[in-house]
Amino acid sequence: MKRFSAWTQYDDAQLKELEAFSQDYREFISKNKIEREFVASSIELAERAGYRSLDELIKRNEHLEPGARVYASMRGKSLILIELGKRPLTEGCNILGAHVDSPRLDIKQNPLEEKNDLAYLDTHYYGGIKKYQWVTIPLALHGVVVKRDGAVIPICIGEDANDPVFVITDLLIHLSQEQLEKNAAKVIEGEMLDVLCGNRPLLVEGDQAADFSEDSETKDPVKQKILSLLSESYGMEEEDFLSAEIEVVPAGPARELGFDRSMILGYGHDDKCCAYPSLRAQLDLDDIPERTALTILVDKEEIGSVGSTGMTSRFFENVVAELLALSGYGESPLALRRCLANSRMLSSDVTSAFDPSFASSFETKNVAYAGRGLAFLKFTGARGKSGSNDADAEYLAFIRRTMDEAGVNWQSAELGKVDLGGGGTIAYILAKYGMQVIDCGIPVLSMHAPWEAISKADLYEALRGYRTFLAS
Repeated sequence: MKRFSAWTQYDDAQLKELEAFSQDYREFISKNKIEREFVASSIELAERAGYRSLDELIKRNEHLEPGARVYASMRGKSLILIELGKRPLTEGCNILGAHVDSPRLDIKQNPLEEKNDLAYLDTHYYGGIKKYQWVTIPLALHGVVVKRDGAVIPICIGEDANDPVFVITDLLIHLSQEQLEKNAAKVIEGEMLDVLCGNRPLLVEGDQAADFSEDSETKDPVKQKILSLLSESYGMEEEDFLSAEIEVVPAGPARELGFDRSMILGYGHDDKCCAYPSLRAQLDLDDIPERTALTILVDKEEIGSVGSTGMTSRFFENVVAELLALSGYGESPLALRRCLANSRMLSSDVTSAFDPSFASSFETKNVAYAGRGLAFLKFTGARGKSGSNDADAEYLAFIRRTMDEAGVNWQSAELGKVDLGGGGTIAYILAKYGMQVIDCGIPVLSMHAPWEAISKADLYEALRGYRTFLAS
């Protein structure tokens, strides 16, 4: 059952489409590194494609017909896109579900401090990371500050060529004998992930010899300088950090990787390399689909899909209930249950790509390979499939037939060797409604590192596979 490189099967037209889509993807993820940015830009694209806000449709009590294009956002961090199909909603939807949050560092609510003439921002890491990977690389700040009066100030520092960047320092090699003897998990610990953000003191009224003693008004002068710059540039004071969401991410754009430019190195491939093809597959539907096409772009997967913007919230269920009401089904809970139970879903999330440098961590017959196409995982979870969805054989047969008939390059995979760990997705959450669900995504090298790598061929096959599924 060996699968071969998708690169060997493309004609000139497909290669041209592959390169164009890869460029679009690189530009999109370079601009939209956090969930708020991804959702805002997705809504812009959706509105251009004729999608209308569900909230507005509800206010007008507008009846929806097949072909209606609708979107719903939850607090600007999660998004659902729907195109109503020809068949009744109670017969179910074809659903793509991806997440738009990625591992990162979050600025704490009381973060700014000065230590020995250097100013730092304290962070709390988000999601599963190897902490030592985040030191000595250029970092950027993305997010929002919300003032006491509700005014929202967007923050993006470190991406423009003229912007400053930030960094987490490491111990010089000359003094690191004790550090290098530590377990890799302890070389850099969570409370050491302080972002260096300044060194210049605030001078009072131009006095070059200002009093910086403990009792002076200019105590912590470097911190005061930072606060003065924040006030000048953003109109914010220190207490505004209390109502801010600022994320620390690697600075710089996604880049082509390799002499042959066949791969992409970028931040947040997990899970934007599945979310963006899902978005595009939904928006690019040419004809009214037979079954309603629905794409979920959700927040908080990396920390357990919790909160009001995570998949475990009622957001998805509520949106489907509103669609049913506007489509003439009234407020019937039975219609909602039938719709969800009769739906089928691809949980569009990444998987591990085989890495020859760490070959012992993988079972080579059951792992995804970069460049061999879209990967389907019957189950994820950890060790004894704990936390897994575990798709049934009948659904796998449907997937095989659908993808093969469309000529999509795909492969079957597991995350890694049975007892080495594991991971989860949103699949099990949707499966609770009784719908058919399988994990399906792109193989990633260096998953959860600040910079991850994927093959352009796998990205292109994800687009082709997601389009095929939505139209099936």
